[in-house]
Amino acid sequence: MKRNVLVISSSFRTRGNSARLAEEFAKGARDAGNEVELLSLHDKTIAFCRGCLVCQKTKRCVIDDDVNEIREKMLRADVLVFATPVYYYGVSGQLKTLLDRCNPMYADDYRFREVYLLYTAAEDSDDARMRTFANFDGWLVCYDKATLTNYVFCGGVDKVGDVEGRPELAEAYRMGKTV
Repeated sequence: MKRNVLVISSSFRTRGNSARLAEEFAKGARDAGNEVELLSLHDKTIAFCRGCLVCQKTKRCVIDDDVNEIREKMLRADVLVFATPVYYYGVSGQLKTLLDRCNPMYADDYRFREVYLLYTAAEDSDDARMRTFANFDGWLVCYDKATLTNYVFCGGVDKVGDVEGRPELAEAYRMGKTV
């Protein structure tokens, strides 16, 4: 069954380590016959949530920027994949701001049931893995019809290209292939 897979990369480095995980996941999902969009946040305009909660009634944010289009894609996706570098034991600011702006989806009917997380960090520790995981899970638990299906964490990668040759790249591809 062909599925609509949306892969969102929040790395500002176009060939950064988490961006590479996103590319490999997308390639695996395409090779499995799915419809896949790899969307990068590096060139998107994403303003901070104002906390007005108008979106809970209108199902649309009052801020007119790229998030409205991204959120519509998220609503129509069968599978959501988020790729992020780790900053201070959390998802990147770009991704956190996008997730905050997804508040209108909370009151809407979303299609996605499967969510994947791909994340990379300079530090290779359980602390980096678990704190970031908990940070992301705080968003995901608000969407009770969706679950975290799987994740790939690649620690010990800092400079662009450090992820090349690492088993996590192949793992991301295999994971995408199972969608």
